[in-house]
Amino acid sequence: MFLAESAKEAEPAAMKSIDELSGMVVDMAIGVHRDLGPGLLESVYEVVLAGRLEDAGLKVARQVPVPLSVDGRHFEIAFRIDILVEDRLILEIKAVEQLSKAHARQLLTYLRLFQQPVGLLLNFSEATMKEGIRRMVNDYRPE
Repeated sequence: MFLAESAKEAEPAAMKSIDELSGMVVDMAIGVHRDLGPGLLESVYEVVLAGRLEDAGLKVARQVPVPLSVDGRHFEIAFRIDILVEDRLILEIKAVEQLSKAHARQLLTYLRLFQQPVGLLLNFSEATMKEGIRRMVNDYRPE
């Protein structure tokens, strides 16, 4: 049993399931919230969380531009993903009094346009991080 657990811990990040990646991010977000507390700017939480994810060996990209084509026009930077983990988990970082339906729709739109199945909406202004986590699922299934 110990060998199986060790093998799982040594598993490359690229081989982890989206649920395992989500779990790692949630754990780290809770740690960031515990260390920094609520009340800072989104950019602070973004840079600290991204650093911790990188320290854990994950591939992390911040402020990823995503193009969009509409009505025959191409926009090179239609929006930016706050954090993209392992090229497949979108993180939208917030530091607001309360998450709204608009925040959820924003992440769902990002998931659809980027053709990804899962994203996390992380609000660092809640009293506890657990209250500020929303897992969003898109209907898209990569082939």
